[in-house]
Amino acid sequence: MGQPVIIQIENIYYPILAVIGVPANLVTILILSRGSCGLSKCITHYLVAMAAADLLVLIFEVILYEIKDAYFPYSFLNHTPICSLNLALLFATIDCSVWLTVVFTFDRFVAICCQRFRAKYCTEKTAIVVMAVVCSLCVLENVPIYFIYEPREIIDNVPWSCYVKSSFYTLPIWITFFWLETILTPFVPFVLILLLNALTIKHIVQANRVRNGLRGNNWSENHNDPEMENRRKSIILLLAISSSFILLWMVIFVFFIRVQFTDTQFLEANYNDSFTIMEQSGYMLRCLSSCTNTFIYAVSQSKFREELKNVIKCPLSLITNLIK
Repeated sequence: MGQPVIIQIENIYYPILAVIGVPANLVTILILSRGSCGLSKCITHYLVAMAAADLLVLIFEVILYEIKDAYFPYSFLNHTPICSLNLALLFATIDCSVWLTVVFTFDRFVAICCQRFRAKYCTEKTAIVVMAVVCSLCVLENVPIYFIYEPREIIDNVPWSCYVKSSFYTLPIWITFFWLETILTPFVPFVLILLLNALTIKHIVQANRVRNGLRGNNWSENHNDPEMENRRKSIILLLAISSSFILLWMVIFVFFIRVQFTDTQFLEANYNDSFTIMEQSGYMLRCLSSCTNTFIYAVSQSKFREELKNVIKCPLSLITNLIK
C-alpha cells in the first residue's frame, strides 16, 4: 500500500523548500550585513537576526527533522538523545523566528508612532540587547522539550526515534507547560502583531491627513514629500513581513485552538483524517514563512534588489571568465 497523499507531497515539498530557502536566507544575511540597502543599523540588525533565525528553522525543522525522517530514518540523528536535542532546538528556533518578528514590529511601531521614545529605543544598542534577551528566553523556555520524549523503539540496546511520553498529557506540570508554550507561540505574537500594525496604520493615516492639510492637499508636492515617502516604504516593509507571517501561520494557529478545546492531539497517525491533513499543511506553511522574507525585501526594497543582482552577477561573471 502506497504512502498517504499528504506524505508524498511533503517528501517533495520539503527538499524543494530547503534548496530554495537555505540559499535565500544566506544571501539575505550577506546582503543586509553589508549595510548597503539604505536601512538604518537598527532595522538591519533585526532583519539579519530574523533571516538567521529562519535559516536555523530550515536546518533544524526542514532538513534535520522532516527530510531526515523521510529519507534517512535510521541515521545516527535518529538516536533518541540526538533526536530529542534536535526537537528542542527546533522549537527554540521557531520561537526565536516568531518573537523576532514581534520585536521588529514593535520597533517600527515605536519609530513611527512614539516620537519622544524613538530616539532612546530605536538604536543599534537597544536592538542588540532586545534580540539577545528574546533569543535567550526562547532557548531557556524550550529546554524542557528535551525531556518530554522517550524512545519509540530499542534496537540492540540503542534507543531510536522520539515518542512523546504518555505523562506529557496527564501530569499537571506538563499540561501547564504545554498551555504556556501554546500561549507564547503563536497566540500572543498573533495578537501583538495585529494590534501593533493596527495602531501603526491608524497613526500613519492620521499623520498623513494632517500633513496633507498643512501642505494644502497639493498632490504633486505630497508626491515628492521625502517624509511621506519614507513612511510609505516603512509601512510597506512592515505590513509585508507581518502579513506574510500571519497568513502562513493561520492554519496551524486554528489547529492549535482546536487542540486546546477538543480531544484532538498533535501528530495523529491517521493521514486520511481531515484535521491531520490540516495539521500537516499548517506545518508546511509555517516552514514556508522561513524563506519568504527574502522575496519580500526583493519586491519592496529597490536597493536590496540592486545588491541581489550584484550577488547573482558575481559568480556568473567568474564562471564566464573561467569558460573563456
